[in-house]
Amino acid sequence: MLHLRGVQLPDPSLFLQRLFEALAHDGIVTDGLPLDHLCYRVETTDRYTAMKALLSENGRCLGEHTIGGRPIATYTLTTPFSFQGRSIEVVELPAPKTGSPYTEGWEHAEFVVDEEPKAFAARYPQLNWDLSGADKKNNADVRLNCAGFSVKFHRRALVVVIAGEEETSD
Repeated sequence: MLHLRGVQLPDPSLFLQRLFEALAHDGIVTDGLPLDHLCYRVETTDRYTAMKALLSENGRCLGEHTIGGRPIATYTLTTPFSFQGRSIEVVELPAPKTGSPYTEGWEHAEFVVDEEPKAFAARYPQLNWDLSGADKKNNADVRLNCAGFSVKFHRRALVVVIAGEEETSD
């Protein structure tokens, strides 16, 4: 758990346990798939600012970009989270979006797949995939919504996507 002057980022272990249980229940095999990053949602702009300060004290900001009309900051942690042999070092922190309230907490995880996301989803046709991001130009993804969280599968690691955006803006 990360702390800074009364602000804390909860340990993601319970979230990850629920996530992997849901994936196992759905029959999705994630062995060998990198768990690219976790997303932590906040309810207010003040909380977004406080969490950015916390993450900056415990890692490095890779960038803050406006996506979908609101800023999203991404950090690599100095000390990655560990869970069942996995090391997760990237945290995505979206600012709250007007008209789309979220309860604070871990909201989604994203895995990198070595095929087009639609092809990955097609291997599990019995599942109710959200394909709304499958045709995005920059790092298409497919999503499964679970009880209170979601999981996405995309082609490129977020760190690689951000590095590419930084190169094109120079």
